Amino acid sequence: MPWVALLQIFLEIEPALLERNFRINTLALLHFAQRLAPTRVAAGKCAMITTGTTSALRGKANFAGFAPTKAAQRILAEAIARERGPQGIHVASLVIDAVIDLPWTRARWPERPDTFFIRPAVIADEIWHVVHQDRAGWSFNVEPRPFGESW
Repeated sequence: MPWVALLQIFLEIEPALLERNFRINTLALLHFAQRLAPTRVAAGKCAMITTGTTSALRGKANFAGFAPTKAAQRILAEAIARERGPQGIHVASLVIDAVIDLPWTRARWPERPDTFFIRPAVIADEIWHVVHQDRAGWSFNVEPRPFGESW
């Protein structure tokens, strides 16, 4: 999704945009989990990892059309985790607190050093790690970020 599609000041947001983002970010998770959970509970194991941005944790100026839907997604994932975790479904929320190193993000911030970006492979490695955690210590909130991130 191009960066400018996320930037919307709340006075200019069309309600349809917020509704669309809610459907994509929150209702899609609900539908997915409802279809997946019954068969995975029967199998005794499963991992469902949602991804989001720091918008899932705080509202920032110009993100009112996006942030509430990612926060709702994270809270829904937490509710699913608390309900289905004891039945063997590991649900986690990966908050990517960084700009992902992609061609369009490099073009958007050409002056930024490599340490500004997080590589997709790093994100994939963290997801793999969370999916393969021992049940004795499942994580829910996971926040990978580049070491240079000012958070």
